[in-house]
Amino acid sequence: MVSTDRLLAFAAMSLLVIVIPGPSVLFVIGRALAHGRRTAMATVLGNVLGSYVLVVAVALGVGSLVERSVTVFMTVKLVGAAYLVYLGVQAFRHRGRMKVAAMDTPPKRSAQGDVRTVIDGILVGVTNPKGIVFFAAVLPQFVDHSAGNLPAQMLVLGLVPIGIGLITDTLWGLGAAAARSWFARSDRRLSMVGGAGGFAMIGLGVTVAATGRAD
Repeated sequence: MVSTDRLLAFAAMSLLVIVIPGPSVLFVIGRALAHGRRTAMATVLGNVLGSYVLVVAVALGVGSLVERSVTVFMTVKLVGAAYLVYLGVQAFRHRGRMKVAAMDTPPKRSAQGDVRTVIDGILVGVTNPKGIVFFAAVLPQFVDHSAGNLPAQMLVLGLVPIGIGLITDTLWGLGAAAARSWFARSDRRLSMVGGAGGFAMIGLGVTVAATGRAD
């Protein structure tokens, strides 16, 4: 199994990477501003699930293929960027309908809507270029080859950044949703912040699309 020192070293490395806001954080903030706390929390859940899909892909050897192939990497990145822009446009278009959503009233929101939000988060997490590069290039460096069962080690190690990301993304989402609650006291202010959340997601999508590979 994974030794304690490797777990701690990988946790320190993960914290350094996660503390710098990336696409997942900005996406959660954008969703919180556009739709409120409940949507933000469902987005966080989807995001961490999507990120762990990347861990599984790396453990199975698929992640390295995506990271090394320029064509595959670019395809995944552009799909994620396009989806972010789409979500941003939708948030901006419906910015005037957010008064009810701002109150986070559970009876008004269906379970199907929550599932859709989680799926949105999964798609963004899976296509996050920062996550692809981190898990494909950094995660394998912390496995102990002498201990064997490398896929299992990666799956265990991958839980570390997932746990850190779950905590930090939740804090970001709750903070943004709290700010949105103040704006919700005015329909005009709420419409403005909803539009800002939409623009934030559109800008994030454009940034992801324009960002090149680290190599």
